[in-house]
Amino acid sequence: MRSTAMLFAGTLLFLAAPLPSGRGPAAVRAGTIEGTIRNAAGQPLQGARVSAGTAVTTSAANGTYRLTVPAGKVVIRVVALGYQAASHSVRVAEGAVSRADFTLKPAALSLDELAVTASSGTRVQRSLGFAAVPALRREAFNTEEYHAIVENAWRSPERYPLSTFSSDVDAASYGNIRRFLKEGKLPPKDAVRVEEMVNYFRYDYPAPRGPDPVSVTTEVADAPWRTNHKLVLIGLQTARIPMRDLPPNNLVFLLDVSGSMQPANKLPLVKSAFRLLVDQLRPMDRVAIVVYAGAAGMVLPSTPGSEKERILEAIDRLEAGGTTAGAAGIRLAYQTARQHLMSEGNNRVILATDGDFNVGTSSDGELTRLIEEQRQHGVFLTVLGFGMGNLKDSKLELLADKGNGHYAYVDDLMEARRMFVQELGATLLTVAKDVKLQVEFNPSRVAAYRLVGYENRLLADEDFNDDAKDAGDMGAGHSVTALYEIVPVGAPLDVKLGTVDGLKYREENRPRPGRSDDWLTVKIRYKQPDSGRSQLLTHVVKDESEPSATFRWATAVAGIGMLLRDSEHKGECTWPAMLELAKGAKGTDPDGYRSEFIRLAEVASTLSR
Repeated sequence: MRSTAMLFAGTLLFLAAPLPSGRGPAAVRAGTIEGTIRNAAGQPLQGARVSAGTAVTTSAANGTYRLTVPAGKVVIRVVALGYQAASHSVRVAEGAVSRADFTLKPAALSLDELAVTASSGTRVQRSLGFAAVPALRREAFNTEEYHAIVENAWRSPERYPLSTFSSDVDAASYGNIRRFLKEGKLPPKDAVRVEEMVNYFRYDYPAPRGPDPVSVTTEVADAPWRTNHKLVLIGLQTARIPMRDLPPNNLVFLLDVSGSMQPANKLPLVKSAFRLLVDQLRPMDRVAIVVYAGAAGMVLPSTPGSEKERILEAIDRLEAGGTTAGAAGIRLAYQTARQHLMSEGNNRVILATDGDFNVGTSSDGELTRLIEEQRQHGVFLTVLGFGMGNLKDSKLELLADKGNGHYAYVDDLMEARRMFVQELGATLLTVAKDVKLQVEFNPSRVAAYRLVGYENRLLADEDFNDDAKDAGDMGAGHSVTALYEIVPVGAPLDVKLGTVDGLKYREENRPRPGRSDDWLTVKIRYKQPDSGRSQLLTHVVKDESEPSATFRWATAVAGIGMLLRDSEHKGECTWPAMLELAKGAKGTDPDGYRSEFIRLAEVASTLSR
């Protein structure tokens, strides 16, 4: 019997065989399907996911949708959180418009059907209308890994006037939380990174003007979960750049095809996701495909984006099997990217995996050093996590952080469409590198403060001015939102502050009350993508105002994140209050992401009982 390595080597030889070249995909006969999605009461449903093969969209605020599909017989499937899935078979004529309306029935949200696991006696929700793996099986084989999160403590600005952290545009935590809730169970506390929940959503911050690639927006208003406290919102925004205006892309798809990637929500979903990206390529773009299992190999050499058919055929022929030599794949992918480096373009490795590296270099320390060595060559990294049961979230987050990139979790084709179609500029093009924030609080106005989230992104204060210190990167169209909760001077000091003995050799120099009316000063450092020297932005926060819809939405998401974590800082935060706040701040929501979040929060509220 041949060994796994021999089988994999044979697979690589087969996949690496020359594919028929072409001048691009043949013309596709297409038609259109449109319709309206309503609930049983006849009300339109916004944000329902409508799919037919790889074509995916969401219903608008009035419940309508529109899909372009290949002509012929197609199956339209509609899924909305809290409702039973529905599907219709429709025949579509070339160039014609067919109609398919849906009325969705509510899914059971009661807690009547519960399963008790033999190991712990924990009761698990099983009747939320989602296809869920039996609770006992999930617990018995779950080897997922998350970094432990110790929430940021309250600090006094007299003793700690500075708060320094790295920007974070990762949104993996939100996608992972959504996956757990769809399974009918609450996520592990350490899977909940509040800042990634907040930053999953895009906000109406003004685009940058002038030479700086980042704009700064701030607000100060009342905290909804603690009387007499304030919240400070800090928002960063980069310019949105459509795909047609992006520089040429030199991409290497690094795809995990090991045995752990066999389930439908892993390699099959990876293949569907990357087909969406291939559809967006231009003739000036290039793609290579590297795969790894027991060994690493080249499936497709660097190929122009005009040869979509050739690229898609290489993706279609991938199959899973074998162990996982991730480090070997990383080395080959970076080597391939460097061989075709575009000095005026975007050079990026896109890694898709469940993170279960178990052959060769696999420790966090070794992988970190490997990535840090490779990033010196001007190649950026995007890390995409897939699957459940053995997701190595902590490892994938670390790789993205060290690789001048970002990390996302893809739980379904709609999330892939968000990354590879709707927000492709942010996914592919880095416009600001090593973005750091440092906030100085005025002790004349602020008695105590705490940063909400970003526990894995904290920096030493001296790291802010150290250009050798790595930090987060922002892509085209990315926004970053940070929240500070503060206790104003004069309000009851109802939080616990750590204390130390007085200093013998230091003369205190505290500002007198009324010396300044600033709340705080925000400083931002960033580098141009091709530069090793940072530039400085400064923004002073003085005024308090009525909270905007952006402020209220970000606050509601953060509050629900604290409830999911059962945070010691949640104060008077409750599910009904946060849901009401979110519903009032949802806004127009053209893609339905905020409507989906509200439905997820309703499910989480039910499960938390």
